[in-house]
Amino acid sequence: MLGALMNLFSLCWKPFRGFSSNRGGSSGSNGDFGRDGLLWFRDIGKYGSGEFSMAVVQANQVLEDQCQIESGQFGTFVGVYDGHGGPEVARYVCDHLFPNFQAISAEERGVVTAETIRRAFLETERGFTAIVSELWNTKPHMATVGSCCLVGVIYRQTLFIANLGDSRAVLGRKVGDTGGIAAIQLSTEHNANFEAVRQELKELHPNDPQIVVLKHGVWRVKGIIQVSRSIGDVYMKHAQFNREPINAKFRLSEPMNMPILSATPSITSHTLQPNDSFLIYASDGLWEHLSNQQAVDIVHNHPHAGSAKRLVKAALHEAARKREMRYSDLRKIDKKVRRHFHDDITVIVLFLNHDLISRGMVQDPPISIRSALEH
Repeated sequence: MLGALMNLFSLCWKPFRGFSSNRGGSSGSNGDFGRDGLLWFRDIGKYGSGEFSMAVVQANQVLEDQCQIESGQFGTFVGVYDGHGGPEVARYVCDHLFPNFQAISAEERGVVTAETIRRAFLETERGFTAIVSELWNTKPHMATVGSCCLVGVIYRQTLFIANLGDSRAVLGRKVGDTGGIAAIQLSTEHNANFEAVRQELKELHPNDPQIVVLKHGVWRVKGIIQVSRSIGDVYMKHAQFNREPINAKFRLSEPMNMPILSATPSITSHTLQPNDSFLIYASDGLWEHLSNQQAVDIVHNHPHAGSAKRLVKAALHEAARKREMRYSDLRKIDKKVRRHFHDDITVIVLFLNHDLISRGMVQDPPISIRSALEH
C-alpha cells in the first residue's frame, strides 16, 4: 500500500512533457507530439490495427483529463478518463486500470470478455478506495475526487466499450458506396440530465425523493454530482467517508444506507465490420460542443493526420462562438479562467485497418502511449 501511495503522489507532481511513449516504438514510429498553447497533440501514429490520432486541451488550473493507448499481444486498449474535483483519480486510473485488465485477462488465458473488463474496473475502484482510507486523516479531500472512465478494447474482431459517466465513444461507419458516413454511438452514458438515468436512480432508491434534484437548470444526484457512475467519489459510496472533515457541500444530512453512485460500467460488444471506418473516443468536453455526426463528418472529410486536433479545435471554435468571441481571443485565455468557456477536452481517434484486424495482427513490440501530467 505504501508503494501505491508513493507512486500516486509522484505521478501527481510529474511535469508535463507532452504525450509519453512508455515502451516500444519511438516518437518517430508513433508520430511526434506537438504543443500549441494549452493544446497538446500527436497528429498520427500506428497501433496494432491501424493508425491513431490524439489531442488534449487544458482548461482547468490542473489538467483533470488523462488518456492512454495500449497495444500488444492482447489487442488494443484505449482509455479516456475525465476527472472531476481534482486530477488524482484520473491519474490513478490511467496508472492502474490497464495493469488490472492485463492481470485479470491473464487469469483467463488471455481471453478478453465483458466480465474481465468489469472486474478490472471494480479492482481499480477497490484500489483507490483503499488509498482514500489510508489517507483519510491527512488528505480527506481524496474522498471527494472522482473520474468518468471510458474504455475501448479491440480483441480479435470484437470491440468492447465500457463506460462510467459521460465520456463517449462514436463509430464512423461508411454508408454503402455513397461516400457518406454514419455516426453510431457505442457507449452508454450516466449523466443525470438523461431521463433514463434519473429513472434508474429512482428505481434503485425508491425511498429517497431527493435522489435527483434540479439545481440551476441541471439535474444532479443528491443535488451535488451530475454522473451516477464513476471511479472514486467514495463520499457517495461509503458512509464512513461522508462526514467531517470533508467539505460541507459534499456531506449528506440523511444517513447513507446504500451506495448512491456505482463503479460498475455499462459494457457493450460489437463485431467489427468492413464498413466500420474509425472510432472517436472523447471526454464530455468535446460533446458539449459537437454532435456525434459533426465529429464523424470532420474526421471523414479530412486526412487521418491531425484528426484529433481538428476535432478539439472545432469544439473550441464552437465554444468561442457561443460566447460571441473570436477563437483567437479564446486561445489567449489562460488555464483556470479558460474553464468558464470550456472543459478539459481529450480526443483519441482510431482508424481501423480491417486487413490487419482480419489477419489477427498484433503489436510487437507492444506500445504504451499516455497523455503526460501537468501541474
